Amino acid sequence: MFLALKELKHSKTKFLMIAVILILVSWLVFILSGLGNGLSTLAASTFKNMNADYVVFQKGSKASMSKSLLSGDLSAQLLEMPGVNAASPMGIVMSSAIKGNSGSNEDKVDIAIIGIEPGSFLQPEIIEGKGLASEQLTYAVVNDTLKDKGFKIGDTFQLDGSTESLTIVGFVKNQTYNHVASVFIPIEEWRKIAFAAPGSDKGVANPVNAIMLQGENIDPERLHEIGFIMQASNLVPYLNVLDQLLVVKRMTGKISKEDRAFAAKLLADLGLGEKMKSYPEELSGGEKQRTAIARALINDPNVILADEPTASLDTKRAHEVVSLIAREVKSRNKAAIMVTHDERLLSYCDKVYRMEDGRLSLAQLETVH
Repeated sequence: MFLALKELKHSKTKFLMIAVILILVSWLVFILSGLGNGLSTLAASTFKNMNADYVVFQKGSKASMSKSLLSGDLSAQLLEMPGVNAASPMGIVMSSAIKGNSGSNEDKVDIAIIGIEPGSFLQPEIIEGKGLASEQLTYAVVNDTLKDKGFKIGDTFQLDGSTESLTIVGFVKNQTYNHVASVFIPIEEWRKIAFAAPGSDKGVANPVNAIMLQGENIDPERLHEIGFIMQASNLVPYLNVLDQLLVVKRMTGKISKEDRAFAAKLLADLGLGEKMKSYPEELSGGEKQRTAIARALINDPNVILADEPTASLDTKRAHEVVSLIAREVKSRNKAAIMVTHDERLLSYCDKVYRMEDGRLSLAQLETVH
């Protein structure tokens, strides 16, 4: 201690400089930390402030809103899961708002258009004006930072590159996505904007990017116990048949040799053993459907949900696909629920329920085994 004090007195300037440098470095770290938190908030404050506990993405999307595409109809099925108190679909698309009739780039404001169900738990608190209404699809509530751009309640603005226009009816606070202001609109209107191009919805019914869940005791592993047979058009174009299955398996953990062997056997059982290295563009319609079925079976689910699995198939192919589903379900001792308008397929089912005029009733039919 004595020598240290002597050294400090002898080299006051040197140690003073060291102290100043340490203070400046600490201050720089503090500033960068604050800047990082601020940028993070601007990037996803809409998600951070959302009153949701879990997010359901499409398998293989790597939890990316832009890469995920689901049917909004899955909300009702997820609501039946244990611990789920509420489920609501959501979609996000980036765009630009055009002030007035101006065509100048200076009058265009970048925005994130977020589709939600009006009145759901996803609608943020309104600080001025009113909220969304199901009967007013072109109404929008926007982040209050748009006030600085000259927008006010009652203003109608057009979307760049679109024929759709939105009218501001309310303002919210602290709602940004990808560093731009969030604009909330009804999910039906969002679909018109996001999937304006023919075929961009890939044939998915009522498409959304994700489904938000509320519930304190939701078990994420239970979500993997359900296998969804999506239409074959949802196959990832740049993955071969085997990788289509492995990318789904990867979502639940690391891939082991046993997982790879199981995937190969599953494809062989479905008559795709020689197509493992083939890509979707090299497959026939029936082979794509069988690959979609394999994706639903890869995690060995207890229940398989098939939503219109034959929507785009002819009679012969439709019977082949549903017969295959029935055979695989029975051989693996699983359960399957199929929703369809195609009465040609009902004979493959053990039980058939009809929905007519809002009433569900059990139908008596002969089954094919």
